[in-house]
Amino acid sequence: MTRDALIIVDLQQDFCPGGALAVPHGDAIIPVVQEWVNRFADNRHLIVTTQDAHPPDHISFLERGGPWPPHCIVNTPGYLLHPALRLPPGHARFLKGQDRDREAYSGFDGVSADESALSLADYLRSQSIDRLYIVGLATDYCVRATTLDALAAGFETVVIKNGVRGVDVSPGDSERALAEMAAKGAQLL
Repeated sequence: MTRDALIIVDLQQDFCPGGALAVPHGDAIIPVVQEWVNRFADNRHLIVTTQDAHPPDHISFLERGGPWPPHCIVNTPGYLLHPALRLPPGHARFLKGQDRDREAYSGFDGVSADESALSLADYLRSQSIDRLYIVGLATDYCVRATTLDALAAGFETVVIKNGVRGVDVSPGDSERALAEMAAKGAQLL
């Protein structure tokens, strides 16, 4: 029997309209994500969130030569998950981008927020997970990186297309990212 997990990638306030690095209409996916959260919770499947957890001087920030404005700085409102998202108690949380000198787009770059500090891959294996369903922000960056790392780690991976949104710095980036994920073996749903 296949064991499933829902991975919610970086559905944080800074990536939603009004945030420091807003994905256009990023909050529009919340009803879709919530539907999947409810489905997984009702079936007692694993739910995991990933979050950027940056220090104020992260290497990805413009001031340090990176491409992005400061965002998702720990202990700021923008770091928090979007308040409209309702998660069951006890869902697993993974934080990434804490090292000021290292980029971290993939949820697989993160470690658990609890005292175990497990990697995402190790945690999923410890839970006997075979298949991942991925939703979140942004399609062309963190969703893409998380999906490609999931495939490389050997997980069957499904990207829920209406549950992701992209930045599209260059027009079409999100569509190209989805095509790349599919070409590498992800199922697009």
